[in-house]
Amino acid sequence: MTISKNNDKALLVRHDDAETLDTMGVRLYADHDMTGGKLSANRAFLPAGADGPPPHYHSTSAELFYMLDGRLRVLAGDEIHEIGAGDFLLIPPNMTHAWAAPATSPADVLVVFTPGIERFDYFRLGDRIRKGLASPAEILDTQERFDNHFVDSPIWRQATKNDDRVSLDGEEHRAEFLASDVLRAQPGV
Repeated sequence: MTISKNNDKALLVRHDDAETLDTMGVRLYADHDMTGGKLSANRAFLPAGADGPPPHYHSTSAELFYMLDGRLRVLAGDEIHEIGAGDFLLIPPNMTHAWAAPATSPADVLVVFTPGIERFDYFRLGDRIRKGLASPAEILDTQERFDNHFVDSPIWRQATKNDDRVSLDGEEHRAEFLASDVLRAQPGV
């Protein structure tokens, strides 16, 4: 992998050279500092029925999903879409979104942020949490740094957990977030 600080050369990241975080199902291709801030890119694999991140938004970047294989349920504002291989979905800045693989299919998706935001250290923190080496509260403490702002979504809770509560207050949302399976240490890792 060659990184040009001047952005005067092409960035080529070979599949086998990309950092892989097995606990996260993520392969890291390009972070903001590698692209002069133009984009950040990773590939995520979720087994059938696995949750992705809880509802959140990014204030500065759009998030692009390009489905390589399988299916993915995506909250986009107040709508839930199911996308499949070859589908493209763009979430604009400030739109609440979340995603999960349906029970019937895994998901293999290329995720691109533009303009680029710091993602590699965000995923590495998630990896440390899943290994039991960091606290889920650290994700909440880094929302500004990683432009990853977690919010409640009654629509997503209803769709994924059959939870009919209208909205959660700040403390209820914090407790639900910290109890999320996505942030739970993975046994045997």
